[in-house]
Amino acid sequence: MSLADKVLAVNDDLPIRTDAPVHSGKVRSVYWLTASDSARLINERGYDVAADAPLAIMVISDRISAFDCIWHGEGGMRGVPGKGAALNAISNHWFGLFREQGLADSHILEIPHPLVWIVQKARPVMIEAIARQYITGSMWRSYEKGEREFCGIEIPDGLQRDQKLPELLITPSSKGILEGIPGVPAVDDVNITRSDIENNYAAFNFRSIADVDLYEKLLQEGFHVISTELARLDQIFVDTKFEFGYVTDKSGNDKLIYMDEVGTPDSSRIWDGPAWREGKVLENSKEGFRQLLLKHFPDPDILLNKSRMPEREALARDNALPTDVLMQVSATYTGIAGKITGAPVPLSDNPKAEIIEVLGGEFGLID
Repeated sequence: MSLADKVLAVNDDLPIRTDAPVHSGKVRSVYWLTASDSARLINERGYDVAADAPLAIMVISDRISAFDCIWHGEGGMRGVPGKGAALNAISNHWFGLFREQGLADSHILEIPHPLVWIVQKARPVMIEAIARQYITGSMWRSYEKGEREFCGIEIPDGLQRDQKLPELLITPSSKGILEGIPGVPAVDDVNITRSDIENNYAAFNFRSIADVDLYEKLLQEGFHVISTELARLDQIFVDTKFEFGYVTDKSGNDKLIYMDEVGTPDSSRIWDGPAWREGKVLENSKEGFRQLLLKHFPDPDILLNKSRMPEREALARDNALPTDVLMQVSATYTGIAGKITGAPVPLSDNPKAEIIEVLGGEFGLID
């Protein structure tokens, strides 16, 4: 069996029973279950959710995106072996630690396969918040040009590239296009301040202003949990993205939860500790793949300049990356997942067939 067969590249064509369109993102596809299947699973599996809660099957692919494009490799490789399973394993681990330490639950109810989550529908808070512990990447580029205010927070002069910040910096941005919020442009992913959130908490989908404090508390505590655990593995937690939402439990109580993914190589920067002490930055995250792409192509401006998006899309479409490049990325993802979870990442020989078998045989969700 070839490497290409071990990759789940297309994840929106599974015969999972649904009466709604499949939502397919860059990496994950979401299949909303029928009301009867949702109610049946809640009863059979004993999920701590309202009896009429909508459930979904979330299937992660092995596709890899960078610079807003999907990339592929030689020999029909449409993704990175083990990438999806690694991302899920890492998120499962962190969400489990958050729950054990009394922070908050996540949207995940069960994990029937390394590439599959059963989730409950959440009402998302319309914010993506990056928690930053080091000044690097786009933040450093802005700082180097003289910018000192980030999302309403002033940071001092004299910082060096890749230096640890005086304190954890939270830089939120809008999730989706939000209209009618004073001072916040109606465009996706625009930076916002804490004051923007407090003064318009309902517009960002918070139930109360007290929940704004709770969201920030959960964000800081979650970051601390991951940073502490990674430090024990001699890894440096640089930054990560957090997302939150509301769900209702079986007693009818609304609660704020973590959702999407957290602390993964896709949503975070993780640096290798030994290399850092030698004055080098060794990425154990997707940032390493971005750097590979910048070195691989002769004109990196195509990847960095948003005005050259048509050229960038053609670059991704027309260039199959060498197999060793994708396998290097695979080693990064599966390697850091193995360190974090303490277990090797399972590589499927035929992931699609495995998913169909378990969802059909154990959960009765395949037509």
